[in-house]
Formats: sequence, C-alpha cells, structure tokens
Amino acid sequence: MTILKRLAASAAALPLVAAFALAPTGAGAQPDYPSKPVRIIAPFPAGSGPDANARELAAELTKILGQSFYVENRPGASNIIGTEVAAKAANDGYSLYIGTTSSLSVVPHLYSKLPFNAERDFAPISLLGVLNTGLIATPSVPAKDARELVAQLKAKPDSVTVATQGIGSYSHLSAVWFNSVAGVKSNLVPYNSNSPYADLLAGQIQLMFDGLPAAATNVQAGKLKLLAITGRERHPSFPNVPTFAEQGLPDYTPIAWQGLLAPAGTAPAILEKLSAAMGKVCQSPELAKKWRDYGGELRCNTPAEFTAFIQADRAMWGKVVRAAGVKLD
Repeated sequence: MTILKRLAASAAALPLVAAFALAPTGAGAQPDYPSKPVRIIAPFPAGSGPDANARELAAELTKILGQSFYVENRPGASNIIGTEVAAKAANDGYSLYIGTTSSLSVVPHLYSKLPFNAERDFAPISLLGVLNTGLIATPSVPAKDARELVAQLKAKPDSVTVATQGIGSYSHLSAVWFNSVAGVKSNLVPYNSNSPYADLLAGQIQLMFDGLPAAATNVQAGKLKLLAITGRERHPSFPNVPTFAEQGLPDYTPIAWQGLLAPAGTAPAILEKLSAAMGKVCQSPELAKKWRDYGGELRCNTPAEFTAFIQADRAMWGKVVRAAGVKLD
C-alpha cells in the first residue's frame, strides 16, 4: 500500500472543529465596521472561475454589510504574488483574502522558501465552498468509467495522455495521486502557459483531472464526459456519474476549496462580524444553486472550523507532494 492510499481517512472527512487562537490583536474594531470599501485580494486572474466566485462573494457581502466589497486581482507565480500582498496587508479589516487549495495547501509544500507563512500570516474567517474533482475525458475514450480506465491502463500502461496545468499544479498532483492509488501509469503532459482544454476538446489529449467548474459546461453539452468524480455521494448536477469510491477507489479524494481570510492580527470583533456575514452568504439560495450547477457545494463554517479544515487539507497535500517528489525551487 502506497502512502497515498492512507490519505482517504483524513481527506474524506476533514475535521471541522479545533481550538482556534487568534493572532495578537491589531487595530481595535470600529463599532461601525465596515465604514469604507473593503478589498478582497484574489491571487488569480480576472475572468477565471475562482475570480467569478470571489466577485459573487463580494456582491453578497456588500448587500449584507451595507458597504462596498471589491475584488483586487493579484495573479502570478503560482498564487504567490497575491498571497504575499495579502499576508503583508494592514490588519485593519479593510484588506481580506480569498485562499484556495493551491495557495494555502499545495504551494507551501512546493517551495522551500516563500515570502509568507501560510499558517501564521492569516486569520481564517470561513470556508466559501468546495469543488469536486472530476476525471474528464474526450468522448473518443472507450472507457465508460474509472474502473474501465484502470483496467485499460493496467493492460496497456501509458496508453492514454493526461493533460496537467503544469508541474505541481492541482491537476498534476491529482493525476499523480490517481496513478498511485490505482496502481497504473499514464502519460502526463504539462501545459505551462496555455489551458489544455482546447487540446482536450480537439481530442489531441484524452484525459484530465480538474475541478468540475472548468469542464461542467462542455460536459453538459456532450463535448466532454466524466468518468468519475470525488465526493462521498454522487453530485446532484451529475447524478449519472459514479464517484471514485463507487468504482473501487475510495482512497482517491482530492477536493478544491475557496475561503475568506484576513491578515493575522485582525481584531477579533471584525473577524466575528465577517464570520457572521459569511453565515448569511451561505443562506443565499441563488449562490448555492450557482455552486451546485457547476459541480460544487457552497459551504461556510466558523473560524475555528475553517482553521482545522485548512490544517488537515495542508497536511494531506503535503503527503501527496512528498510522494510525487515535486519541488519547484
């Protein structure tokens, strides 16, 4: 049994309760917070899927708290640029941060030295949502599901080409994890700058592991197909797609997530007010439907729960990165 086969227990049920100690308090919380516009630093490009989620969140917080929340995109260097900006921002409650699986769980294991500390430089506020990972294929792939694909790869190793969004990316590590758990070998092709979806749609590559939002529209249009998705249960937007667990791969459990954080030292009263607002965000039926339609789940929690969630997720991806032997510096 590989080290990756021991990940499911922690991944399938990431702990949601843990002691939460706030960093030393910065500026005191104003009774009328927020009294001016609040920026949400996003470490990904404008127009991307995560950017759309961040802007939806900003719109909801604007309605709930009666002050303007806006997204400031600071992409680049595997999310490092935007994450550093957020880590070093003033802890007065007027600079917040959208953290992701990549920025806070994966990147800290890929680089020996970073200009921020993912654990100490942020005060978690709430999870925003989670995204299941799909095994995405071109219609020409003969396998109808992951079980058939595993059988094919065991009979003919490297018989399919799997696209990844660069070495150390979420899609790359998810593919490595799958190969290890399934005991198979496939031909991984990294795309460093251009999205692989054009080649996937053209049939030049056969497979990809990725969060469902990037593929949902093309799957629903019949241009791509899903062989399996992560999650304990089938997703309501893809009821005919079996989970990996249903197909004999319960140890394959990667999920992507997004959540709201503040710089460490932000006043507890501000964090509490933002946490309460996030609870109201997750009561929005319209936003919940948007997340559900593209294969996700709107899910908020408390600062303590979110802290425990990140810690468990970071530990899990650390094992994946070490098993893959990936270092980017």
